Parts: sequence; structure tokens; C-alpha cells
Amino acid sequence: MATKVHPALAAIRKRGASKVKVACSDIDGVLRGKYLHKDKFEGAADNGFGFCDVVFGWDSSDQCYDNTQVTGWQHGFPDALARLDLNTHRNVPWDGGVDFFLGEFINADGSPYPVCPRQTLKRVLKRAEKLGFQVFTGMEYEWFNFLETPQSWAAKEGVNPQTLTPGMFGYSLLRVNQNREFFNALMDEMLAFRVPIEGLHTETGPGVYEAALGFSEALEQADRSVLFKTGAKEIGSRFGIMPSFMAKWNAKLPGCSGHIHQSLSDGKTNQFYDAKSPRKMSKLFESYLAGQVLCLMEFAPMFWPTINSYKRLVDGFWAPVKPTWGIDNRTASFRVITGGVKSTRLETRCPGADVNPYLAMAALIAAGIYGVEKGLKLTAPPITGTNQGAEHIPRAPRTLHETNQIFQRSKIAREMLGDTFVDHYAATRDWEYRQWLDGVTDWELKRYLEII
Repeated sequence: MATKVHPALAAIRKRGASKVKVACSDIDGVLRGKYLHKDKFEGAADNGFGFCDVVFGWDSSDQCYDNTQVTGWQHGFPDALARLDLNTHRNVPWDGGVDFFLGEFINADGSPYPVCPRQTLKRVLKRAEKLGFQVFTGMEYEWFNFLETPQSWAAKEGVNPQTLTPGMFGYSLLRVNQNREFFNALMDEMLAFRVPIEGLHTETGPGVYEAALGFSEALEQADRSVLFKTGAKEIGSRFGIMPSFMAKWNAKLPGCSGHIHQSLSDGKTNQFYDAKSPRKMSKLFESYLAGQVLCLMEFAPMFWPTINSYKRLVDGFWAPVKPTWGIDNRTASFRVITGGVKSTRLETRCPGADVNPYLAMAALIAAGIYGVEKGLKLTAPPITGTNQGAEHIPRAPRTLHETNQIFQRSKIAREMLGDTFVDHYAATRDWEYRQWLDGVTDWELKRYLEII
């Protein structure tokens, strides 16, 4: 009896493709990948392929960590085993339709590689499955667009990027029309790339856009999210545009969020909805939300992963700074959206656009599932207005160092994500903080060079 061939392999063989493009997410959510010859790909599809484990041993600037145990100089940076997920098959419209696959890392015995972001999310989703739930999520990104290239930006030495458009003009059809080729390319080519955009519009700020990705099962949504960031950058470069998902590039302007919508299903219906509840919230929804309210600081470095993330957490701007919840309240960290059975969901508004979507979703879902497992209840009422009713709730810490210490000590994080992951991720955030400590910024030069 002939072995059934996966549809993706059959399609590639039928097309006679000469090469395939593959990629995996690193710790910071940056896709690291390569092109494979068709023969190499055939072997990789069956048995996986070697991929240098330095992708988990260096930062976003390719500087190797000096404090990690899973990988590092002491191990010689050997190949780890990467396995392609054939269900992620896509064709890249802006790259000649080349076949594309996402991968994840596994140990030699086939078990999940403990610090692989995609595997970390899958571990959390399995925990939800054991409770009988399927997790659905949706991602919203805000990001700024600049009229820069890597070369022009390097020549400017990191100062005064030129925004795509001037001024503050949210929901502007005029600004969209002025850059309609880029705008339409995002909508049309992302759809062809199996990353459907539900809505795309200008946000408040010069050259800033917001995109809402189509709601889907959580792993698929995380795949779409990491591909959207890379795809936007690749499409933008064709128009001389550099998209940036940095959380806060200018102190005078709003930051960039990465809002994540969530609901739980039993495979048939949305389990967050309860028609008999005054708030239309099921007890399950309340426990899931209570888990996130309780655990926000336990998982904070996975929502605010960079030094810059904390520049977004400023009072008086749109980013929420306290573990608060509210009914359709955009100033709360956790916005409960209740409507019909299809639309009832939780929007977690505290993450920034700089998150690794696999890790941000893993943290949120882990916190929610923890609340469900423990039967947690909402102990505080929903806030109204901007933190009205939350006067006595402490705000979030303002530095990565502070949140990372909480994360590293967290028993909940270790229970839900595993010691190996927590130790490794905490080490990478400690490294990130130390790089900032050693840096000399333009703020310091302007403030001290002449006067002191």
C-alpha cells in the first residue's frame, strides 16, 4: 500500500520547484531562515534538518549571550534539529511564489526543544486541550512606517528617521490614498500569503498603521503574526518604506501595541459567552480573566521584552499601566468585549508590537488556564474611565530589570512554562538589560556633554 503524500509535498513536486524557503522564530520573534534545494528539502520534510542553535544563543543584533546554559560558547554552538510543519505551507507572492514553511526545534529523541518559542506555545495549548478547550486568538499590530532603507538608516546613525506621512491623522482615507500601492499590497499580498487582514487603517501618529489579523486557532494566529511582521518589512522595502514594530520610537508620540484577542471553545461554541449572566460572561471567562489579572507581572517580560517596551508604559498615553479590567474599556489592560456568542472575547491590551507573538500568546494563555485550573474569581470590579476604581492598584514597573526579577522568581511561570524555559528566557532578558547599562545614549550626550 502506497504511503500517502502530504498535500504540500505533492503540490511542490507537481510545480517542479527548484528551491524552498524555510524559517524558525528566535527568542525575540525574529524569523531566522534559509533557502533549501529541493532535494535537501525532501530530506528535511521527512527527518528534519540541522540548524545552528545559536538562534537561541544570541540577541537581535547577533551578539552571543554570555549567561545561558541551554546553548552558548561552552557548547560550541552545534546544530539543533529543526522540524518543518508541513501544515504551514505558503507561497510568498512577493518572492516569485516560492514555497515557504515554518519550523520548530526538537531534541534528538523527538521531544520538544524547551526554549523554542513555537514549542513553548504548543506546550501551553496542550494544557488547554487536556481541560477540553481549544484556544482562539486574534492579533492587532500598530507600527510606524519610515521612508528609509537599511543603508539610509545606517548613514543617519540612528537619528531622525523620516516618517511616511506627517502629523496625526487616524482613520485617514486621505493618507491611505497617498500611499495606496503599499496599502493595497499589504492587504492583497498578505491574503495570498495566508495571513488575512480583517482591517487596516492609519492610526494616530505620523506614518503609523494598524492591522487586525483574522481570528483563528492560537498556533495558526501566532504563525500569522510572526509572518506579518516579516512580510510587512519585505513588502515595504519594495516601496522604499521601512516598517518598525518598536514599542516607542518617539517620547512625544503614542507607542505601538500588540493587542491579543482570545476565547475558548469546546470545539463547537464559544465558552466565554453566557446569555444568562448580567455581563454575558461565563464563569469560565471570569476565571480565565482572573488568571491574567493575577499573573500579569509574573509573565511581564514576555509582554514587555525589550528596554524600549517600558518607554511605552507612560501615564497619559493609550498603553495601560495597571493590571485592570473593564467592560469595553480601552484604558484597561484587559478589555472584556461582550456581544453574541461569536463576538464575546477578551482583548489583552498591555503587550507592545515588539513582542514575540509565540511567547506573548503562550504567557497569556498560560495565565488564563492557570485561573481556570485554580477556579479563580474576579476580586475587583471593572474599572470605569481611566483607572477609575483602580487608585490603589500598583502600576507596572518601569524597567525590564524589575519585571525580569519577578518572572525569574515566579512559581506560576515555572509551573506553566517549565524551569528550563524560564531560566533561559530570564537570562536573555538580563543580557538585554546589561547591554543597555553599557550603552551611551544621545539623551546623555545632549544632557551632559557640554554642561557637566
